[in-house]
Amino acid sequence: MDLKTVTALRRLRLVSAPEAVSFLLLLVCSVLKRTTDFNAVPVMGAVHGVLFVVYVLFWADAWNRAKWSLKTAAWYFLMSVVPVGGFFAERRLRRSEGDAVIAARARKEGVVNA
Repeated sequence: MDLKTVTALRRLRLVSAPEAVSFLLLLVCSVLKRTTDFNAVPVMGAVHGVLFVVYVLFWADAWNRAKWSLKTAAWYFLMSVVPVGGFFAERRLRRSEGDAVIAARARKEGVVNA
């Protein structure tokens, strides 16, 4: 993988956990709206909406650059609509990003033809 691919994976990884947190907070705000007079759904809905759109844009870029299979791309997209899926995506992306950095360094040093 080249540096642009690693950067695309890093961007997706960095937005996946905040997107998951915003989704959970939106669910909590929805419950509070129905059980109390507290209504933060419009604010959290907007925050989550922006983070979700950013996630999808970064997901599309990472899919394009990393040349993921349809199965892998679908898994990462599914993780954006599951309430805690962003945490699983972040963990898996961290491993992929680390592997890509190691491969790029090895290729640069001429150790392997990865």
